[in-house]
Amino acid sequence: MSFVADYDNRARVPDHPAIIDGWRGDAAAFRTENRAELDLAYGARPRNRFDLFYPARPMPGALVVFIHGGYWRSFDKSLFSHMARGMVAQGLSVAVPSYTLCPETGVGEIIDELRQCCLNLYGLSGRPLVVAGHSAGGHLAACMAATDWTQFGAPGDLVAGGLSVSGLFDLRPLLATPVNDDLGLTPVTAAAASPLLWPQPRRMRFESWVGAEESAEFLRQSRTLAAAWTGLGLDVPHIEVAGANHFTVAAPLADPASPMARSLALLALD
Repeated sequence: MSFVADYDNRARVPDHPAIIDGWRGDAAAFRTENRAELDLAYGARPRNRFDLFYPARPMPGALVVFIHGGYWRSFDKSLFSHMARGMVAQGLSVAVPSYTLCPETGVGEIIDELRQCCLNLYGLSGRPLVVAGHSAGGHLAACMAATDWTQFGAPGDLVAGGLSVSGLFDLRPLLATPVNDDLGLTPVTAAAASPLLWPQPRRMRFESWVGAEESAEFLRQSRTLAAAWTGLGLDVPHIEVAGANHFTVAAPLADPASPMARSLALLALD
């Protein structure tokens, strides 16, 4: 399989439409079953909205933020409400935001939107955040973890930890792929939007999960972030999920008994 094909997840998983339909149904069901505030604004643009899910028995801890994927160019929060199930069952509140998509905006601007969302959530809750995300959302979670929040007038530990599921952390390889037709990255903007290349983030635990059945490039990206950030003094375990592909790997977040959900909860309850 070629380098470019390694970034074509839909071609690698032919039954992805059925999996995505499953997300839609599971997310809609979760919204009807749980106490939530929906479509809260964090910015001025139409997609600058988040849903906030509350547990029946709250536990002290960080506010968890789950950021959806879709190569920065598709999907919205409505397909991923059920990703909060594992945390809500363990007493944690979860925010699930949307953001403006490419090509309407650029990846750098999406990073800025998520920063605005995190600042809004911190102001709303008064609690530190633990960020998680899948695919492009994993990239955005890493960007939030690597942000110097003091530059925005916030505490440096606004993000207390994080977890990426099949994230991308060096966007320069995407320059050679058809995905970039929508992203519009240049060598300069791809490097600027790559958290792997940013200055050392604050020391924290940031877990890098990936499906064992994913492409060589997605496996490499996950391993590379873990190695690089571990070398900078962070606690960054790399975990491969047996039997999981790019579209099934995040499913354990909806199961409070899964190792992935337990790990994320421990980050928030620590």
